[in-house]
Amino acid sequence: MKRNRLRVALFGFAASTALVSPASAQRNSERNAYFGQTHQHTSWSLDAYILGNTLAGPADAYKYSMGEPIKHPAANYMVKITRPLDFQGVTDHSEYAGMLSLANDPASPISKLPIAAKLKAKTPEEVMKVFQFLAGSIAKQEPIKELIDPKVAGTVWQENNAIADKYNKPGKFTTFCSYEWTSMPNNQNMHRNVFFKDCAKVPVAPFSALDSDKAEDLWAWMNEQRKAGNEVLAISHNANLSNGLMFPIDVDGKGRPIDSAWAKERNTNEPLTEIKQVKGTSETHPDLSPNDEFANFEIMNYLIGIDNSSAKLVGAYARQAYMDGLAMQDAKGFNPYKFGFVGAGDSHNTATNYTQSNYFGDHGEADATPQKRLAGAVASGMNILETGTSGLGGVWAEENTRASIFEAMQRKETFGTSGVRIKVRLFGGWEYKPEVLQRKDWVKVAYAGGVPMGGDLPAMKGKAPSFIVQAVKDPDDGRLDRIQIIKGWTKNGQSFEKVYDVAWSGDRKMDPATGKLPPVGNTVDIANATYKNTIGAVELKQVWTDPDFDPALQAVYYARVLQIPTPRWSTYDAKKLGVLPPSNVAATIQERAWTSPIWYTPSESARAIASRGLTVEELKRQGGTALDEAQLKEFTLGKNLKVRNTVTGKHFDILYGVDGRRVVTEVEGKPPGAALEVMHSGVTGSSASYVIRDGQLVTTIDKSPFAVTVYKLGDKYLAARSNEFGHVNYEVEEPKAAN
Repeated sequence: MKRNRLRVALFGFAASTALVSPASAQRNSERNAYFGQTHQHTSWSLDAYILGNTLAGPADAYKYSMGEPIKHPAANYMVKITRPLDFQGVTDHSEYAGMLSLANDPASPISKLPIAAKLKAKTPEEVMKVFQFLAGSIAKQEPIKELIDPKVAGTVWQENNAIADKYNKPGKFTTFCSYEWTSMPNNQNMHRNVFFKDCAKVPVAPFSALDSDKAEDLWAWMNEQRKAGNEVLAISHNANLSNGLMFPIDVDGKGRPIDSAWAKERNTNEPLTEIKQVKGTSETHPDLSPNDEFANFEIMNYLIGIDNSSAKLVGAYARQAYMDGLAMQDAKGFNPYKFGFVGAGDSHNTATNYTQSNYFGDHGEADATPQKRLAGAVASGMNILETGTSGLGGVWAEENTRASIFEAMQRKETFGTSGVRIKVRLFGGWEYKPEVLQRKDWVKVAYAGGVPMGGDLPAMKGKAPSFIVQAVKDPDDGRLDRIQIIKGWTKNGQSFEKVYDVAWSGDRKMDPATGKLPPVGNTVDIANATYKNTIGAVELKQVWTDPDFDPALQAVYYARVLQIPTPRWSTYDAKKLGVLPPSNVAATIQERAWTSPIWYTPSESARAIASRGLTVEELKRQGGTALDEAQLKEFTLGKNLKVRNTVTGKHFDILYGVDGRRVVTEVEGKPPGAALEVMHSGVTGSSASYVIRDGQLVTTIDKSPFAVTVYKLGDKYLAARSNEFGHVNYEVEEPKAAN
């Protein structure tokens, strides 16, 4: 039956590496790679139910992931995973979990309760009315008492955990007691998926957004669970839909200044984040990383529930968060963003698709057929064409058990993929030799001489750190193009990044003019949705030493592995229908994997000898005074300011028009290009609005606001940006009126 429900989006919809499977392997001290799902919805989630998924519950999710075919929950055909997973946690929304589904199931005790009469629905209109009743109470923070009664909600939670226990097969398939905490302030996605280590030690009921929609309160509850013997962790939801709130740098969710205690709480409770899921990637954005030629991968950026909207970028992507964390460590002594990666799903179909050629949608009836998927519908900000396959979470663990996999997630020895089963691992140390990979026991040597991904480099022993990275292709998918190491670092509150190609297939050479590696090639036949696996490599590995290492600067490193181009799901769908692939999404895709990072922190002696930039406090001590509002207007309005970035040494001109718009007119004496490096990477050449308020010039970069304060010291003018952690990084010449 057809349902009109795309406008409602409270929960997140528009909403050594052997090639054999490790599922049956014995305990391995050098650890195996296991692939699993940490974000799965069933009919027990309210939004899944209104999407047409009314019957397929948690048991069906586990059956599907173990390899059994199940019926598509909103269409009349069977779906089957191409290869079973190693582990899974079903994460239905905790807010009224199972209530709508079970109230409409005559066999469920929930259907016999008096409150169930308000939840029973037969027609799409009745279902929507019930959903609005439940969702409205969540939005208003007015819980329906009968449904949060532990005798009711606790019963559903117990059943959820009993199902997980039933399908848990240590050594073969691991299940977790888990759920999704569904915070959604003003359409900003702040969800977390909560995992318990042991189903025998769980609370009477989960902590939900009905208890509080503040992450700080969730963490406090998690701390209490640990005190009670319940080991628990949270995985933050895809940050690209958070409108910049997922990784703040100034104040926390309650409006309090971020401090070391907050950083500790976050790192303790949220060791992981989703790097890729069905609603896009959260690694980086082309505007944040204009020099990264592979940044534009499955990008979605909007506010859930608001049509055709877009969201702030800073605070919404992991790479920027890593660099902001380094800057906070440098300036304030703490880093709240030392998290690792997993790939995940967020499918509301009970079943999840991981391969482009076996795609059957993510959101019930809305995208259940190729015709619906290719129609290009946009609802609640989400373009169906831009959604995609689920990511996969990878862990390096000794064995396929709850304890071992949970501990791998805690220590962040994890990686995420775009859905393919690329196996990748990364180690960092000071004394790795290039020939180490020729040894059969290189993994043992790597552990002994350094740290795996998710760790901190040990105390400095050499001139620069070295990294061992290895990737093995998915046996059933495309070969590998290259391995890259992404480095981020900070200096005087400014963040920088560089992408290094460290291993690649074929005999390609770096272009001496651009410093870039030529493309791997493309064998995709778009018309027939096929490709030839005749280029690329089965395995890539390398020992790489950072050629630009500065021991005085905070740094972070992670690896990214790219496959050769293959057809995207939309191209496969176009072939099925005998039509051209849609022009507003890519016809091909380079699947990929990302490792959790390794961090470097300078020693106190290294920091002591480093050149330190001028801070606002030091400037004021020297007699510097901020221009007041009248002085700032006189200084900027209609003027072309010549500015020098004292960290990079670059010069640029900014015209502040009297119409409230500003534009960069020159960079290093030349007109700006498409991707500028002005005050920091990622500023595009388009104009932006600005206002002068409270003695500050307030403007935006990539939709994210920041304020500039101009100071006068003697006959010099200096400027500080609010997002550079108290540093004064700009010198400004006497302004001249624009012609």
